[in-house]
Amino acid sequence: MSVINEKQAPESESAPRAGTSAAGSTKRSGVPVLARYTGVYIWGALILLFALWVPDTFLTSVTVRTIANEQAITAIIAIGVLLPLAAGVFDLSIGSVVALSAIIVADLTGRQGMPVVPAIIVTLAVGLLIGAVNAFLVVIVGIDSFIATLGMSSVLIAPMRAISGDQIITGVPESLTSLTSSEVFGVPVVALYMLVIAAIVWYVLEHTPLGRRVAATGAGPEAARLAGVRTKRITFGALMASSLLCSVAGILLASKLATATPDLGPAYLLPAFAAAFLGTTQIKLGRFNVWGTLLAIFLLATGVKGLQLGGAPTWVTDLFNGLALIAAVGLSLWGARIAVLRQALRRRKNDSGPAPVTAD
Repeated sequence: MSVINEKQAPESESAPRAGTSAAGSTKRSGVPVLARYTGVYIWGALILLFALWVPDTFLTSVTVRTIANEQAITAIIAIGVLLPLAAGVFDLSIGSVVALSAIIVADLTGRQGMPVVPAIIVTLAVGLLIGAVNAFLVVIVGIDSFIATLGMSSVLIAPMRAISGDQIITGVPESLTSLTSSEVFGVPVVALYMLVIAAIVWYVLEHTPLGRRVAATGAGPEAARLAGVRTKRITFGALMASSLLCSVAGILLASKLATATPDLGPAYLLPAFAAAFLGTTQIKLGRFNVWGTLLAIFLLATGVKGLQLGGAPTWVTDLFNGLALIAAVGLSLWGARIAVLRQALRRRKNDSGPAPVTAD
């Protein structure tokens, strides 16, 4: 789903790379290069603000590690959300997939005594299955992705409650918790997992033919199909990849918390979508992109953490993320209108050509 003009022609195999927006490159569309990094300026301003407000608690290595540790899983989920959005569809089942995956891996390793590797494989297989069902409903049956994945989110509550028995699952073995309990050169290992996943998804979306096909499908599925892109296959794969990444996030969440409950997942839905949409205003303007999404994740996390350290109430997190999502979508639409207007003016100027020369 492109937040620039969806009526424009998609990219073909010989078209510009996926890093180019549907309205043209940032340079060609007249958008200043510095405008791509407004989030960095805002992030820096927030750091300065809280450094002056609560210097004793904010400007510490503990705060940096805490933000990295807390937001790594949210970032993985946001990257999972980004994939179907880039292909033009929604996946609202992500919260339930995260919670169900956490419950399955915690139950298999804690209650059933299954070794951690087979338990992880089973959990990932369930995630892929959920993604395949979502894709079948959207691509084959033709149900709107918003409705299909929202319905799936509700359906998954049943196995969550059945497996957990409406109880908190405890007794997660050390073999699972060790996946997220260590640090590498002072960096939480879960943050390194996030960076590896981000780098892989970034490379696929920005530097492969598959990424260009995803961008073309999101910009205009019908035009992309007429240009030879197998849009149904792209959408199917995007929804499966989304569920797989959310399943990975669920496994890491169970490892980090050493427990699992059915109410774990929904709290990640709004931050993930807020980051994905806010990310379209950064780095690759008007496009769902990995690094813009990560910038948005840590910008929001810095704001929330600073407010919490300053004594703000606990509900400030939901308020902050909700306002950020509204602002992100608004900025995306505003930027899209400006880009389309500039493109139309440029075409009109080119069509008019130079004034004719007449003889005296």
